Amino acid sequence: MTSLRSELAPISDAVTDDIRVEVLSRYSPENSLQNAWVFQYTVRITNQSSETVQLLSRHWIITDALEHVHEVKGPGVVGEQPVLAPGEFFKYSSWCPLKTPTGIMRGTYQMTRTDGGQFEIEIAPFALKAPYTVH
Repeated sequence: MTSLRSELAPISDAVTDDIRVEVLSRYSPENSLQNAWVFQYTVRITNQSSETVQLLSRHWIITDALEHVHEVKGPGVVGEQPVLAPGEFFKYSSWCPLKTPTGIMRGTYQMTRTDGGQFEIEIAPFALKAPYTVH
C-alpha cells in the first residue's frame, strides 16, 4: 500500500453504472493547525445514464499516513440528496481533517433509480497531501 500511496494523485475519476464521480483535493493551510492538516475536496457526480437517479447516502473510508482508518457514513452529501436527470451533474465541496500530513480517501455513494432499484457507485481513491512533506 505504501507504493500506491506515494503514487496516488490528489484526483480521482470512476464510472459505475454510467454514473461518473470525479474528485479533486487540495491542502488547506488557512484551516490547518499544528498537528492537524485540513484538506478540501470537490466532487462532481455526473449522470451519464439514460435514467434519473438520486444520491441517498455516502460512505467514506479515510486512511492517514499511520494507517489509522476513519469511516464516515450518513445520508446525502452536504445536507442534500440530489436528483440527477440524464446528463445532469451535482458538484459540492467538503473538508477532511487528518492527524498526519498525508492520507487517502475513497468510498461509495448509495444511489437509487426512479424504479426504486438501489445500487452503489465507486469513489476512486485519491491522495491527501500537504506540500513539503516526505512521502
